Amino acid sequence: MKLAFVCTGNSIRSQMAEGFARHYAGKLGKEVEVYSAGSKPAGYVHRLAVVVMEELGIDISNQRSKSLEEIPLEELDLVVTLCDSARNECPSVPGAKMVHWAIPDPAGRGIWAFRWVRDEIGRRVEELIKSL
Repeated sequence: MKLAFVCTGNSIRSQMAEGFARHYAGKLGKEVEVYSAGSKPAGYVHRLAVVVMEELGIDISNQRSKSLEEIPLEELDLVVTLCDSARNECPSVPGAKMVHWAIPDPAGRGIWAFRWVRDEIGRRVEELIKSL
């Protein structure tokens, strides 16, 4: 199973989702290759995304912001878009199931917003990985 999480900047939501997916796949013994990318990558992983994930013991500090061209789109089985602009800008991926989660952008709203987004993404990713 090859799975990708896509957002616009690939700096917060899709990075969190990638971290959670790797965590839950390992914990549940699922063989899943996980990617994340942005339709317009920011070029960095937001500091508060790293901080709030670390609060749960998940280290995303070595992840980097990537473009769609940097992941194997043609090999994906599942693509999850995390914001409306990414859903609209994500190319069609033949053979891949497309899922959309409208998760609000926590940027500029403080650490509480990052924690809310983290918890929402974590819940959804755990359910997704269990269903694979």
